[in-house]
Amino acid sequence: MTSDPLFFKKKIRSLISSKGFPQKYKKILNAFLESYQSVIAAHGGDLSAYIPLLDLFLSLIKDQLQTPYLFKPYHQAIRGPIDYYQFGIDFLKPLVDLPHSTVSGLEYLKMILSLLKKGENVILFSNHQIEADPQAISILLEKEAPEFAENLIFVAGTKVTTDLLAIPFSMGRNLLCIHSKKYIDKPPSQKHEKQLHNKRTMQLMSQLLKSGGCAIYVAPSGGRDRANDQGVVEVAPFDPQSIEMFYLMTQKAGRPTHFYTLALSTYRLLPPPKKTKAKIGEKRVTHGGAIHLSFGPKVEMNQIPLFEPEMNKYEKRKSRAEFLWRQVKADYNRFPD
Repeated sequence: MTSDPLFFKKKIRSLISSKGFPQKYKKILNAFLESYQSVIAAHGGDLSAYIPLLDLFLSLIKDQLQTPYLFKPYHQAIRGPIDYYQFGIDFLKPLVDLPHSTVSGLEYLKMILSLLKKGENVILFSNHQIEADPQAISILLEKEAPEFAENLIFVAGTKVTTDLLAIPFSMGRNLLCIHSKKYIDKPPSQKHEKQLHNKRTMQLMSQLLKSGGCAIYVAPSGGRDRANDQGVVEVAPFDPQSIEMFYLMTQKAGRPTHFYTLALSTYRLLPPPKKTKAKIGEKRVTHGGAIHLSFGPKVEMNQIPLFEPEMNKYEKRKSRAEFLWRQVKADYNRFPD
């Protein structure tokens, strides 16, 4: 084994020079793994200790090139023979400044765990910052609630189930896979098929809610938070239609479902591009750093403080989304810089 950074570069070069490796991913993978090794070195880590993890990552990418994995509408984490869940955590953890990371709102997490234990459901409306948010949540909850993080179900968009570099990490999570608006008609010939897929996903989610004991993470913004022109990361607004869909589905579940908010700060680990792109394949550079998570109080969806008597149903939906967004934003703004 060696701690020589050149060893990493040789490993990368051997992969991307292989026949069949997509041209657009060569620079992406180079930039990401070079930044990855730089963060490990900055944290005082021994590069040689991460060689096996790097080997596994590269072999998983090779597997995808040879036999692409197709996600079902409801994907359950693959734990063997390769434990993709643990792989994702092990891969992300070296980038996290754990001593300066925080978890708050533990009193609300305690309530959530008691509800799940009774067979009731919980929906977490959250912001979304990086592709690896699920892994970040698991890392932050390793001591407080590891089983909760492990069983959490994420509503996942097209990118994390089709991007070559994201797929190995997504395979380790429980996902309700949907095609987002950005990708539903790209290409147009697949639009109908994707719509049927989304319908099937919603049917499966309905079944999960009826079974009870489910915790589902939803990012109602439909995308990741991004930095504004001043470089300040802003919590993206929530989509009223998305929130309403989940609210209506839970009313038909036949089991009590409770709504909480969750604020995340993970941006520095894997900042998204400044602008959204419909094409799969984006530049990834990690800076490493502290990450933060905060559970918010329970939200009574039919008693939102912003409601007024004269509001119609559409105005109420907008107010509901505004209230949830404000609650997440307020918790987010309390995170350390």
